[in-house]
Amino acid sequence: MVAVPPGRVTLSDRRTQKSWTVEVAPFWMAAVPVTQSLYAHVTGQRPSTARGDRLPVEGVSWWDAVRFCNMLSRHEGLTPAYHLHSDEEAVEWNTSADGYRLPAEAEWEHACRAGTTGPRHGRLDEIAWYHGNSDGHIQPAGIKQPNAWGLHDMLGNVWDWCWDVYDAEVYGSYRVLRGGGWADEHWSCRASVRRRSHPTFRIDDVGFRIARSPRSQA
Repeated sequence: MVAVPPGRVTLSDRRTQKSWTVEVAPFWMAAVPVTQSLYAHVTGQRPSTARGDRLPVEGVSWWDAVRFCNMLSRHEGLTPAYHLHSDEEAVEWNTSADGYRLPAEAEWEHACRAGTTGPRHGRLDEIAWYHGNSDGHIQPAGIKQPNAWGLHDMLGNVWDWCWDVYDAEVYGSYRVLRGGGWADEHWSCRASVRRRSHPTFRIDDVGFRIARSPRSQA
């Protein structure tokens, strides 16, 4: 886990032409996406299409990611961040919990940018696996250069599920995805790009990474 400092980030949405600024408190984020090895260790499952311990887990829904966070928290004796209702159609985030969770969208972009203001925190081929260099498949996590805060694969390889609902009035329960994936063109692998999908959606270029709030905030 990498310590991400506090800051301010301006999010934008090309569809609505809106932008908004969010203050981000300090938090912890995993240096790489959740790998197949870690996912299997915690859940006993290997849902991914491609197989390899160091590959990011993919083919996981937003609900799968939320359940993983709670399972890992319990495994390490931490307070789970999420309360899942019995019908699993609703979930509440306990913001005072010290357990693992998905990053909020503003946290994700703040962490991805690592103090930079451009579309990317470095040269695309040096920091990301995308359509132009992935050879048509997912790649092991953590090989490309990290950003200034030590975070790998923030762009490319797999899209990251975020906590946030994308636009409840228009898309209902659809959740935010960030970062771009191994099959995407270069324009999708930018810090500001937002994608949305239903929380039950599973595909081979969508994974997730975990975050935690500092104990001092709990």
